[in-house]
Amino acid sequence: MNEGITGELLATQIPRLRRYARALTRNVQAADDLVQDCLERAWRKGHLWEHGTDLRAWLFTLMHNVHINALKRRQPETEPMVHSDYPDPRPIAPDAGLHLRDLEQGLARLTPEQREVLLLVCLEEMRYEQVASVLGVPIGTVMSRLHRARERLRTWMADEKTPPLRRVK
Repeated sequence: MNEGITGELLATQIPRLRRYARALTRNVQAADDLVQDCLERAWRKGHLWEHGTDLRAWLFTLMHNVHINALKRRQPETEPMVHSDYPDPRPIAPDAGLHLRDLEQGLARLTPEQREVLLLVCLEEMRYEQVASVLGVPIGTVMSRLHRARERLRTWMADEKTPPLRRVK
């Protein structure tokens, strides 16, 4: 019996873990494997989690470490993400798919370090202190990576959306 963490507590975090894993791996199957590995490690090491502390940050730290260890063991396999596995029931604008594709391509162009910080801050809405704890880096590093990631993504998105102008006589 695990005394530190319960299955119910872990289950509440699965959607967030899945979303972050998909953003990290850009592959549905790899993301599901990463979530499974993270949950398995959390269950085994649940006695180390202290009640009252941020479970999400603790789980994201585990996931980050599992992901980094997997990258060190092998080259990452990336395939286009299939979005139909978990369809979004909300109505979307006709060009939303294009924006999503552009955003996904822009995220893929970021360094892994910049992408991790951007996703944790913007997608998971973590505070800088939490992100620093998850990634094991100083807060200043989080802030500079976030700034560089936002600028690089903003520049890329702006450049891609501006068609080259030709002079027609």
